Amino acid sequence: MKSKDIVKENWPLILGLGALALIRPIMKMTGVIDIIGQQFGSILMTVLISLAWLIIVLMKKIPNPVAILVYAGLSYAFFAILLSGILSPILDGKLQGPLTNPLAIVSVFATNAIWGLIIGGIAKALSRKG
Repeated sequence: MKSKDIVKENWPLILGLGALALIRPIMKMTGVIDIIGQQFGSILMTVLISLAWLIIVLMKKIPNPVAILVYAGLSYAFFAILLSGILSPILDGKLQGPLTNPLAIVSVFATNAIWGLIIGGIAKALSRKG
């Protein structure tokens, strides 16, 4: 099966994984992450989300976890930018975040695609061993 077909068949999974990662910005926006410390909390949540992504694609035996997780990273980037665009005016009284800077939008998508690529590569390596 082609990578394109695997992605097409797994859109609900891709969107679900992207939505799962929204835990981190929601915790930041609500101040919950400050309870455990901003820097440590962000790193901890990234690690936990990465582990969740890894476990989910391994348990589902996804044939091409790299493609799925790159798209999950891209879907998360889209959701995070959208969430920021909706909530920043409500919470801060003005638009903030990536929507105020086109280069930031590119950076958010690139960073999260790379995140998906790394976790997908780990998943692919682990699935070969298993």
